[in-house]
Amino acid sequence: MSTPVLVSDNGSVRTVTFNKPERLNAFDAAGFRALTKALDDAAADSSVAVVVIEGAGKAFSSGVDLRALSEPGADTADFGHAFAPLIVALVEFPKPLVAAVHGAAVGIGLTMLLFCDVVYVADDARLRAPFTSLGTAPEAASSWMLPKVIGAQRASELLLTARWLSGKEAAEIGIAVAAVPADQLHPRAMEAASQIAGNIGPAVLAAKKLLRQGWSEEARAAVQREDDAARELIRELGSFTQKFTTT
Repeated sequence: MSTPVLVSDNGSVRTVTFNKPERLNAFDAAGFRALTKALDDAAADSSVAVVVIEGAGKAFSSGVDLRALSEPGADTADFGHAFAPLIVALVEFPKPLVAAVHGAAVGIGLTMLLFCDVVYVADDARLRAPFTSLGTAPEAASSWMLPKVIGAQRASELLLTARWLSGKEAAEIGIAVAAVPADQLHPRAMEAASQIAGNIGPAVLAAKKLLRQGWSEEARAAVQREDDAARELIRELGSFTQKFTTT
């Protein structure tokens, strides 16, 4: 069985790579836990100044592994127990977090980008917040963070229609800072990470703290609202994992 997350260091820049390419880096409970541990370890390691997240293979992440969730005997509660600490790790991550997004970024593959400080996307990437099409509520504080990042109207359109958007559009509306050709994506993200790591560490940490001031409390409150809404929809509609599987 492959390791769900790979970690490598290049000086003070740590790269965290989602490593389930055969499933388009879909996350099961083990994947959530592995990513949480990678973030917690990086936060605690004084030699790490910046973290870059990316996906192996053809995609950044296709989101939650709905096929695994829908298998007989799947422990859906375990998914929730693994997912919640990941969101806390993202909300509280104290160091700059850079994302390099190619291929598909769906569900948590999109919503985790809202916690990143600098996001680069391949211009042919495809992103989607699929929640209304699945019969569930937004996740990972996206109902609060997406309007914060791109504005209420654009966030409403993406969350209510569940449509796809391209990497170029993601950059145009502010989910990413830039869209670049796919072969330039990793070098561009590493260049930015190296520039950040080359600055004075305490000043970088102070700048991130100031930029994200107040987000932690708001994000936690949004997660609670989303969890309550998701539970209500399950009572009303049943579990969406009974109806859908990933590709």
